[in-house]
Parts: sequence; structure tokens; C-alpha cells
Amino acid sequence: MIERKRLSPFMLTAGILAVDQATKALVVRNIPYNSIAVSFFGDFLRIIHERNKGAAFSIGHGFPDAVRFIIFSIIPIIVIGWLIYYIYTAKELSQRDRWILAGIAGGGMGNIIDRLFRADGVVDFIDVKFYGIFGMERWPTFNIADASVVVCGILFVLCMVFSPKEKNQ
Repeated sequence: MIERKRLSPFMLTAGILAVDQATKALVVRNIPYNSIAVSFFGDFLRIIHERNKGAAFSIGHGFPDAVRFIIFSIIPIIVIGWLIYYIYTAKELSQRDRWILAGIAGGGMGNIIDRLFRADGVVDFIDVKFYGIFGMERWPTFNIADASVVVCGILFVLCMVFSPKEKNQ
């Protein structure tokens, strides 16, 4: 029973990874690079095809290839490997925390796969209007993996701050 509880969150990891890679493959196959395929709600939400060789907000896009490879591939592989080990072995994690961290791992793995196997960088395709907030007319384009990391990261912080510690191994 304990084994199943510790392994079951990895279904979320696999699901996020599968949806992320499937949507990216659809974008690459069906939408020409740097073009808008469809808009929803006026121009609030657009599906486009962009690539990012950097991290969030294209940070590090101009770094030399070797530096980008170490910072955005090797280090994240080590961190996600450690995270997966931690999700499985940590006795202090609640089941809820395991699921949330598994969502972060799935998103991280989705972008690492792109960095390793897509020479042009991570495929981004979700483009949202931001109405000039923080001086940005549009939020930087993102993908399912990015959304998973951000949403699960926010959930994890909120749970750590506002929830009593559960002991649910």
C-alpha cells in the first residue's frame, strides 16, 4: 500500500509529459514557425509557434551553446532526478505534496526533452494578452510544461504557507 501511494503521483508526471509532448508535436507539424494559427476571444488567447533556447522569459537565450546546455539541460536533469527521488523516498511529504511535486517534475521533464532533442529550442505555443500589466501587452509565450511547473509551484507554496502539515505517507 505504501509503495502504491508513493508511485501513484508519477501518473501525473507521465500524463503531463505526454500531453506536453503531444501538443508540441501538433504545433510543430501543423503551424509554421513564427505564425499564429488561431485566436480565441478576440486576440486574448492565441495558438502560435515559437521557439525558446533560453529559460522563462527567454532568460539566457543569448548565452553560448555550451553554457546554455549546462544551465538549462544538465543542471535541470540533476534537479529533476533528485526531485523524483525525493518524491518517492521522503517520509515527511503528504500525499498531496507528492502529487504537486510530481506535476513540477512532469513539466520540467517536458522542457528538458525539448532542449535535448529540438535543436531550435523549446516549443512554446500559448500566447495570452496581458493588457499592458507590468508594461507587457502579451505574456511571454509558454507551453503545457511551463504551465504545469508554474501552477504546481504556486500550489506547493500555498499549501506550505496555508495548510497544516499533513502526515500522510
